[in-house]
Amino acid sequence: MSTPVFDPPELDSGALRVTPLGGLGEVGRNMAMYEFDGKILIVDCGVLFPEEHQPGVDLILPDMEPLRGRLGDVVGLVLTHGHEDHIGAVPYLLKMREDIPIYGSKLTLALTSAKLKEHRITPQTHVVREGETLDVGPFGLEFVAVNHSIPDALAIAIRTEAGLVLHTGDFKMDQLPLDGRLTDLRAFARLGEEGVDLFLPDSTNAEVPGFTPTERQIGPTIEQVMSKTTGRVIVASFSSHVHRVQQVIDAAHANGRRVALLGRSMVRNMTIAQQLGYLDVPEGALVDYKKSGDIPDGEIVYMSTGSQGEPMAVLSRMANLDHAIEPGEGDTVILASSLIPGNENAVYRVIDGLTKLGANVVHKANAKVHVSGHAAAGELLYCYNILKPKNVVPVHGEYRHLMANAKVAQDSGIPESRTIIAENGTSIDLKDGEAWVSGQLDIGFVYVDGSTVGAITDADLKDRRVLGEEGFVSVIVVVDANTGKIVTGPEIHARGFAEDDKVFDKIKPKIVAALEEAAAKGVRDNHALSQTVRRTIGRWVGQRLRRRPMIVPLVIEA
Repeated sequence: MSTPVFDPPELDSGALRVTPLGGLGEVGRNMAMYEFDGKILIVDCGVLFPEEHQPGVDLILPDMEPLRGRLGDVVGLVLTHGHEDHIGAVPYLLKMREDIPIYGSKLTLALTSAKLKEHRITPQTHVVREGETLDVGPFGLEFVAVNHSIPDALAIAIRTEAGLVLHTGDFKMDQLPLDGRLTDLRAFARLGEEGVDLFLPDSTNAEVPGFTPTERQIGPTIEQVMSKTTGRVIVASFSSHVHRVQQVIDAAHANGRRVALLGRSMVRNMTIAQQLGYLDVPEGALVDYKKSGDIPDGEIVYMSTGSQGEPMAVLSRMANLDHAIEPGEGDTVILASSLIPGNENAVYRVIDGLTKLGANVVHKANAKVHVSGHAAAGELLYCYNILKPKNVVPVHGEYRHLMANAKVAQDSGIPESRTIIAENGTSIDLKDGEAWVSGQLDIGFVYVDGSTVGAITDADLKDRRVLGEEGFVSVIVVVDANTGKIVTGPEIHARGFAEDDKVFDKIKPKIVAALEEAAAKGVRDNHALSQTVRRTIGRWVGQRLRRRPMIVPLVIEA
């Protein structure tokens, strides 16, 4: 899907403009910009984790360029919940303007503040609760409890003169949640009675029929797996999945095991959750990892990060024998999370690596060790029937998820003309109960690579892929500045080839001949001569070795 780029017109008086800056066509980097009466409200500010075709990239941010010239108009940032794909990019937004007020639930803001502390940023935070209402600039906000795979998640109702918008964030309708906190369907019904002019629902599970299973089904499975394991148990999950960590602690305690948390983010987040009362830890149930080596294998559980196959996360390092803990015979590894699209190959490589080491690997495909945190099609249909929204923009999901969500909306009776499939950068205007696409901004990916932000381009990533897959060839030639004749070389060095450098001896005469021909025609420009070298060796390598390496020719004048 690629919509032609066109700038939206000046916003009509009394109209609301919604522009997603990330989270559409992908599962991650969720961020939406709401504009009304010259002011801007931002909802969520998350990251996307890189895939295999993005080597060397640490994080991918939403494209915040549309905000750059209007930071003074931003009245607030509202966070729906504390997952990385909704809060991970907050430090990069606040580096643009540090005093943007942040609104969110207690746990969400605690996790965000801890992240900001690492960036030496002290935020202006405002804790809100479900059922609370407040005005932020021209936006009237109401916070609605929703159930998700992390405590304290909120949907946001946004009121302006243009109408009522409901932005769900990530949610599901677990009727037996571990913390007893239900999605507030009574509030949804009340908003439906008031009249929802625009609904932006989570699409991640829209392809899945029926209802998402309850979290309570997972605890007994984890406990049963632990009871059958004689060796160590290693559980991998998201570092902010408080509910799953609670189940692991409970199962470990029931089986006479203690739990050691592994991974900086896991330790940080669970310490916060315990301090705020979201994680109930029995006395003595947790042990510091550094002291866990003295505990017998049958009495320890390691709770780690790395459930998505991230190369530097704890579980991947274990699979590569690059960690102090080396799984083996008698040990069980539980992957207690779902697969994020794009991560499948990395996860299966980790599973294979752990299996080769002799560990028993339990994952979603062979045991009930995870349920999704997102509403399935039946739950979405339920919401559409309660809310009866006038217009719908599915958010949070890849294109097929957005389409599936739109289909559910249409099945509930919402006309296709009022179901907008948008993409990142699409501007949607709302006024008098009508929503329409008003523009398409030219926005893309912003890569974090080490300490650099936004400096890496898609062309750079292409070069990295070529280097990794096809190899590297350098050619050095010294030519006489006056005559253009070769003084020294060509000297050829290759990396990433099975062949010895001597194989390139066959192409050297052709490079010499090509340069002499160029010199005879009066070519003296170094760039032109370099291109001659590049074409000559590139053609030969392609035909002779069936490779397309990165070629770096260097022509030096003497």
